Order: sequence, then structure tokens, then C-alpha cells
Amino acid sequence: MLLKTSLFCVALALAALPVAAQGTEVGFGNTEHDSSAPVEVVADQLDVQRSEGKAKFTGNVVVTQAEMRLFGDVVDVQYAENLEGETEIQWVHAVGNVTLLNGAEAAEGDDAVYTVESGEVVMTGDVLVTQGENTMAGEMLTVNLDSGVGVMEGRVKVFFNPESQSDQAE
Repeated sequence: MLLKTSLFCVALALAALPVAAQGTEVGFGNTEHDSSAPVEVVADQLDVQRSEGKAKFTGNVVVTQAEMRLFGDVVDVQYAENLEGETEIQWVHAVGNVTLLNGAEAAEGDDAVYTVESGEVVMTGDVLVTQGENTMAGEMLTVNLDSGVGVMEGRVKVFFNPESQSDQAE
């Protein structure tokens, strides 16, 4: 049993070597996110610069779109009118105590930019992704909410608990 465990650890360590240099793909959230769904922002304070198409939300900020929730201390929003003359959010930039929840999975970091049209979130600054009992840490996470696929870059560290997989299968 000890030999089997040791071989598994060596194989896992060897498999992780290219991860640190190239980044690694990670599944994140469900694949049914709708980037065209309405976006709701709730905060303690709002400052609007209408002529520039900008809004700054501060204090306990929560951005919600479908099942996705993005939290931050300060969130800047860039908006513009579309071809039909309706106001649309182009991107959301969260700073400070940033958490992204999508389904049962969470990512934490210092900073995140969500580009609404593409459904892409780029999170930086000591990023930690939690999926059940499994975790992944790195310097930058880029995730497409529509496809549920992301890439972790930088010095990537993965903790995989095989027992959490067997618990979920039951």
C-alpha cells in the first residue's frame, strides 16, 4: 500500500511540473450561464459619472447575473447604450475581498474584471478556487462562465482529495 501511495504521489508531482509553467485548465461553475441575463448590483453607496458611462459602487457590493455572484469592496461599472438605445453594462471591475460564486464553486482573489458580452472573468492576486474539498491556487484565473472552462496561471498549486469525489458520486 505504501508503494502504491508513493507512486501515486510521484506521478502527481511529475504531472504538476508543466502546470507551474503553462497554467492548467479548470472546470468552473455550470455551463448554463446566460451572459445576456440582466445584471443586478447592490451596494451601500453609488457614485455615477453619467457623461463618462461609469458608476462606482462601494461597500458590501454584490453583482448578480443568473446564478453568478461577484462580491467586492469596490466595484466599478462601465456602461453604454446599445444599438436599440438601451443601457448595457460592458464590464464590471471588482477590487478588494473579491469572491466569485457560480453554482457550488467559488473563487477568491484581490481583483476581478467581468466582461459581460464575452462572459469572461479574469481574477488576479492570490487566486484560490474551491470545488468541494478540492482547491487550486495561482496568480491569475481566466474563466468563461458560458462554457464553464477556466485556466489558472502563475505558480499553480492543486490540492485534490479523491475521497471528495467518491462522496459526490453517492
